[in-house]
Amino acid sequence: MTENAQQQPPATTPELPTQYAPAEVEGTLYERWVERGYFDADAKSDKEPFTVVIPPPNVTGSLHLGHAFEHTLIDALTRRKRMQGYEVLWQPGMDHAGIATQNVVERELGKEGKSRHDLGREAFVERVWQWKGESGGQISGQMRRLGDGVAWSRERFTMDEGLSQAVQTIFKRLYDDELIYRAERIINWCPRCLTAISDIEVEYQDDDGELVSMTYGEGDETIVVATTRAETMLGDTAVAVHPDDERYKHLVGKQIKLPLTDRSIPVVADTHVDPEFGTGAVKVTPAHDPNDFEIGQRHDLPNITVMDEHAVITVPGPFQGLDRLEARSAIVGALRAEGRIVAEKRPYSHSVGHCSRCKTTIEPRLSMQWWVKVGPLAKAAGDAVRDGKVKIHPQEMEKRYFDWVDNLHDWCISRQLWWGHRIPVWYGPNGEIVCVGPDEEAPTGEGWTQDTDVLDTWFSSGLWPFSTLGWPERTDSLAKFYPNSVLVTGYDILFFWVARMMMFGLYAMDGTPPFHTIALHGMVRDQFGKKMSKSFGNAVNPLDWMDKYGSDALRFTLARGANPGVDVPIGEDWVQGSRNFANKIWNATRFALMNGATVEGPLPDAAEMSATDRWILSRLNTVVAEVDAYYEDYQFAKLSDALFHFAWDEVFDWYVELSKTTFMAGGPAAEVSKRVLGEVLDVTLRLLHPVVPFVTETLWTTLTGGESVVIAEWPTDSGFRDAGAEKEIASVQDLVTEVRRFRADQGLQPGQKVPARLTLDGTPFAAHEAAVRQLLRLQPEGEAFAATATLPVAGATVALDLSGTIDVAAERKRLAKDLAAAEKEKAQATAKLGNEAFLAKAPDQVVDKIRGRLAKADEDIARLQAQLDNLPAA
Repeated sequence: MTENAQQQPPATTPELPTQYAPAEVEGTLYERWVERGYFDADAKSDKEPFTVVIPPPNVTGSLHLGHAFEHTLIDALTRRKRMQGYEVLWQPGMDHAGIATQNVVERELGKEGKSRHDLGREAFVERVWQWKGESGGQISGQMRRLGDGVAWSRERFTMDEGLSQAVQTIFKRLYDDELIYRAERIINWCPRCLTAISDIEVEYQDDDGELVSMTYGEGDETIVVATTRAETMLGDTAVAVHPDDERYKHLVGKQIKLPLTDRSIPVVADTHVDPEFGTGAVKVTPAHDPNDFEIGQRHDLPNITVMDEHAVITVPGPFQGLDRLEARSAIVGALRAEGRIVAEKRPYSHSVGHCSRCKTTIEPRLSMQWWVKVGPLAKAAGDAVRDGKVKIHPQEMEKRYFDWVDNLHDWCISRQLWWGHRIPVWYGPNGEIVCVGPDEEAPTGEGWTQDTDVLDTWFSSGLWPFSTLGWPERTDSLAKFYPNSVLVTGYDILFFWVARMMMFGLYAMDGTPPFHTIALHGMVRDQFGKKMSKSFGNAVNPLDWMDKYGSDALRFTLARGANPGVDVPIGEDWVQGSRNFANKIWNATRFALMNGATVEGPLPDAAEMSATDRWILSRLNTVVAEVDAYYEDYQFAKLSDALFHFAWDEVFDWYVELSKTTFMAGGPAAEVSKRVLGEVLDVTLRLLHPVVPFVTETLWTTLTGGESVVIAEWPTDSGFRDAGAEKEIASVQDLVTEVRRFRADQGLQPGQKVPARLTLDGTPFAAHEAAVRQLLRLQPEGEAFAATATLPVAGATVALDLSGTIDVAAERKRLAKDLAAAEKEKAQATAKLGNEAFLAKAPDQVVDKIRGRLAKADEDIARLQAQLDNLPAA
């Protein structure tokens, strides 16, 4: 353990209010930390850097439990590193969130009876900036409520001037390296948002639709295909079968009639077709299905687009102008009228993609878009993990990462929006295409126009670890704080955000990955393990719980559930339990201060200490070592649990209680214990601080007189261990626990005093008789003492006089009744388990349940018989 350089013992005994009121201290403490610059990061410091970026929340967002969870973990890491002497940068900022933000502002315009087209592009973008300034970014204030120790002076926004320059720079470099290109491909299209959307913006759910089987062709050249999207048949340009499927070999290469049209289409052989699925024949619509597009490319099929951007049919004829769902019904009806429907299955449940923003069913659509050629970039991202440059924690998540980056398709980066980074490409009047870098002049003159699309939000957020540090300029901050030490994020965006940061970081920073470690956590769920959502009625506003129980209580609950890569269940009663823990810390520290606990002067020599003092210091050092190891392995749940049980169980429930008689007796031993208690509280509060910063700040500064626990030294293991003292106190704990259990079994109230004779000579308990009597409410035996119950524990004997404290006859009657019931349960379970016919027929789980009942009955019989044996004679 370390001496804290900031620590100055108070001149007089400090006092604390009788109760901890989080709302009265949290806001004031946080602003004091910010004003004093504790969270600032100095690029010119000679300290070793520790850098973490905040996964930039959407500017439209507000703090939800997922944010609170992730921020708690990052804040704990950075607070510990700051206490360890690192130059810590926790980089804050927000994402412009293209589609989400545009939708918000468009909804506001809708209330005025206007659309963005009424304003025009320039005025609409200005309106979005206005909204951002007035209403966006409320999450910043909520982060302060939570206690996030971010470097606010460095806050960035993905649309600010510096980051916009970074976006334009990397686009130009990728374009010049032929890693960005423009091509017509199948994309996810939202007919409501009127833009391409990324894979992460598509939510899949099982919808009830219809599966229709229908015949194409005539006579001997008839073939049956099935589809859930009958409206796309208007764009079919082939039917595909497997090359080895004998049923259709006579048709391969022939033209067959496409119903409801005046076209004929070929039958092609392609290995993509599964001959065992359905009829073994599939319709091919290259302009409206990604797999069909690939088949079309292999067989040089035409691409016929049959819907516009609103998903309205454009093919001339009876279906033109119908919405896709209206057309689906009408086309099936027309096919039925021609006798071409051979089977209909309704409802047919199948996975359907929806826009995550507006919930509209997405439409695969052939479209001219801008793409990143990810092959070489993804290979580098995979190799960085394989070569050990970047570690993924927990390691079992590596497989998911490799499955993604090793099979990554080219990335569609253009969006048909107005809010975002506009693609820096200009088109000339004679077909010229010019990509313009940030230091280059855009072409001017008649006929030159800039591309109207903007870039995918993930394009700019993929630059986050280095663009926030001033790249492409070689700034002091970039030199000091890149690469990041660790990325803490959810496994759900491993593929999308993390992979993109890896690709861009390695490309832009000369092969240096953006972080050393990727620490993945799970999702927050309700106490029953169910996903939280407004539609389920189980979504929680974390501010409500912070208002009710304090920010520390929420943080501790979240951290205590954080096992690497595993989802985190949380319920309000757990937060209430953490509030009780904060109160326990408060009350125990207040008691310690009232009884003279001090940090003044060095610790006494071990020879001057009692076994109780040496035990708690030995345990303290063990816990320091354990907590350090858990931090290095990102085991937040384990470190929080270790601190909880050490603080509550060992320090407050055992050490403080065992020391009360010493404090009351006074003298040199009491002075030693006061100093030991002060040391234990000092170190324990510093260990707890990264997870519960507010209550520990108040208590630590009161106890030590130090400036702030935020800048206090992180405790280190001094190496002090005393196995003998640990064994001795363990024996005392066993004795107290056993007698407490006996008292409870006899129905005695916790505060009820009982005369007792303690035979402790020759045992480790001799020096602890006063404390044992205090803890167990045992009075001296007195002249009329009569031992009515005797408990031997580890060589010691505790004889109790229960006469007058319980109705022995009534207690015997109650125990005998319970014993008879337990014996009956045992007999029934034994009979069933001895019945071979029953065992042969009963399911395994039923047999296991009966075995459990038998084991429980045996335990009850032993316990009840022991209680009867210990009762005095009636």
